[in-house]
Amino acid sequence: MRKYAIGAAVSGALAVSALAVPTASAATPDLTFSNVVVNNGKAIVVGTTNTVKVPVTYTFVRPADLVIDGMQSVAGVLLYRGASLSRQENELGPDNAPICTTTATTATTVTQSCTEVIYVEPDEYLYEAADAGTWKVAGFYSNGTSDNDDSDNHVGIQFGYDMWGVPGSAQVKRAAKLTADATPEPVKKGSTLTVKGALTRADWETGRYAGYKGQSAVLQFKAKGATGYKNVKTVTSGTAGALSTTVKASADGTYRYVFTGTATTGTAAATGDYVDVK
Repeated sequence: MRKYAIGAAVSGALAVSALAVPTASAATPDLTFSNVVVNNGKAIVVGTTNTVKVPVTYTFVRPADLVIDGMQSVAGVLLYRGASLSRQENELGPDNAPICTTTATTATTVTQSCTEVIYVEPDEYLYEAADAGTWKVAGFYSNGTSDNDDSDNHVGIQFGYDMWGVPGSAQVKRAAKLTADATPEPVKKGSTLTVKGALTRADWETGRYAGYKGQSAVLQFKAKGATGYKNVKTVTSGTAGALSTTVKASADGTYRYVFTGTATTGTAAATGDYVDVK
């Protein structure tokens, strides 16, 4: 769980112990989180090294007398993977306090429009292939007080944490890569061209890209002077994600492979390889 999600009021070893044994708040506040949109409704595609910034927007309603200062009391939206709130297997939350704008008030409530950013660092927060797939949404609130002055030979912390399941979900996917290489170059018109390549995807356990076998990739061709690619044929990836097929060389142009993705893996397009036909 991210630092902000567990509350800035707890720190160091005390924060670890508080997280390990969460306790219910003495008085659970009446909070609602709705209209949650994660990553502008798009899948979150993560590779092996680069941090992915995931914007989240939502509507937040709190009691008018509840103070959320972003330090000793914090609230926000997070993503979790698992059967239920109490059976989470992984979690992604914001590092910093959300930015909220008040849109309506009553005698008892305040309604706000909020935005936050979840920073997904694959080497720290994604551990296995099972992390690719559907993640659920939850709202959280934590409230803590601490006494770190040990001049009286005592330190103490009080920490409460609440979560609410919220309608909505987000897809987390493994980033994919494609290559394409057409040979021979140059080639005589009417001769056979062999177009090879490889489809790989992020392996979060090893921190590397590994071959993605048994997937369909489309070979495309863009003639010299054309503005777009046209589909030529579909090729299935083999061992280590290898791709290979042959075509007749008819005109100067560029060949590439494209992959439309799966439920757990993002899309990819190879850099085109230009072929001069003599």
